[in-house]
Amino acid sequence: MNVHPFIEAEKVGGHSVKRACELLQVSRAAFYTRRTGTVGPRRARDLELGDQIARVHQDSRGTYGAPRVHAALRRDGAACGRKRIARLMRVAGLKGRCPKRRQVTTVADPGAPSRPDLVRRDFTPNSDATDRRWCGDITYIATGEGWLYLATVIDIASRRVVGWATADHLRTDLVADALRQACHRRRPAPGVVFHSDRGCQYTSRQFADLASEFGIRLSVGRTGQCWDNALAESFFATLKGELIGHRTWPTRAAAHAAIFEFIESWFNLRRLHSSLDYRSPAEYEALQVA
Repeated sequence: MNVHPFIEAEKVGGHSVKRACELLQVSRAAFYTRRTGTVGPRRARDLELGDQIARVHQDSRGTYGAPRVHAALRRDGAACGRKRIARLMRVAGLKGRCPKRRQVTTVADPGAPSRPDLVRRDFTPNSDATDRRWCGDITYIATGEGWLYLATVIDIASRRVVGWATADHLRTDLVADALRQACHRRRPAPGVVFHSDRGCQYTSRQFADLASEFGIRLSVGRTGQCWDNALAESFFATLKGELIGHRTWPTRAAAHAAIFEFIESWFNLRRLHSSLDYRSPAEYEALQVA
């Protein structure tokens, strides 16, 4: 490669600039920028984006990775590529939170009545309107007082948690309270499907009577097939990856309060969902009404 004689000959402190830059693996442009104290347009843009990335990452509770940060910045009108966002996040030491694998806790009742699978792994958000198909599951949170159990009801179309309940037990009352809350909040038309696994709480007579009272059709997946209730599993992975797994909970009340704030103030209203084209559940539902 031919180098301009001036560049080849120029020396700083008795050393060739070209050779020094090669040894340090930096460009000569970067060297002269640092030497003169000027910032080029690309570097200036990186600094500006770095501030915006830090703000979005902080607003997301430190949970967003490059794809969601990129989507949030594009919503704000920032023209930038995902790879550039990923590079700047690496430089700044910013990372998203990855969910951990969830343990299986379902206890099936071998004597439970047979019910159909009305969902068949179709959790596509645009397949129908809201309050046509719901799904739910149970998870557990360790606290200083013992286990806290959480039951959810999630709208498949909008990903919104429409009902949830916590308790210190795994009796059917737990899932019944979550379903009852969803029905009182949403007041769906008769015929809405509620999909779950084959846990004994969901296949009990008590739960079936409650579903019949609200005109809900019950649907169940196959035993031991987590993908048959993938959306409910995904929510728990998000909850534990972004909230539960990053601190200790001295009391059940403290964990309940944190879950309330996470679901009602963050997940339902503001968190961007890739399956919703990086919209929040509330925004998706508003567009459906419009």
